[in-house]
Amino acid sequence: MRYIVEVQGERIPVEIVGETILVDGQPVSASLSASDGSAERLLRVGAAVHRVQLRCGDGAGRWEVELHGHRLGVEALDERTRTVQELTRGASAARGPAPLVAPMPGLVVRVLAAPGDQVAAGAPLLVMEAMKMENELRAPAAGVVRAVHAAPGQAVEKGAVLVELAAEVP
Repeated sequence: MRYIVEVQGERIPVEIVGETILVDGQPVSASLSASDGSAERLLRVGAAVHRVQLRCGDGAGRWEVELHGHRLGVEALDERTRTVQELTRGASAARGPAPLVAPMPGLVVRVLAAPGDQVAAGAPLLVMEAMKMENELRAPAAGVVRAVHAAPGQAVEKGAVLVELAAEVP
């Protein structure tokens, strides 16, 4: 089976043929196994062993991977699913900037934006704590802050709308 794995915006073709794993056409010895009943897994790649934590992401084939203290968004889809997704994504793309939503349950630590603020894509809007780590959440697109639905000390659930953005005024 052929997959397209996207990590940090880089697409990597992965093919599994029996017990053989081909990464970008090259054979790789790899395995993933559970570690003492927790969310932690042991990832073996060649002779190296890494401890990783895997959590389901916000869609089919999406994962949050924590490796060496870094959080990565990973999407692994088979070729057919990826192709269908790309064809339908273009037709149903949302107009205007998407709202900033909580990627996981957590506690709002700081709000860095206020209604009326003009923000660039990637500008920090809010800091939340989840699983004893502070995460700076950034604007998914340039725009003007329409509303802030979170306050310091507030607990939020995954998917909660934290900040609404409106299109930039020219």
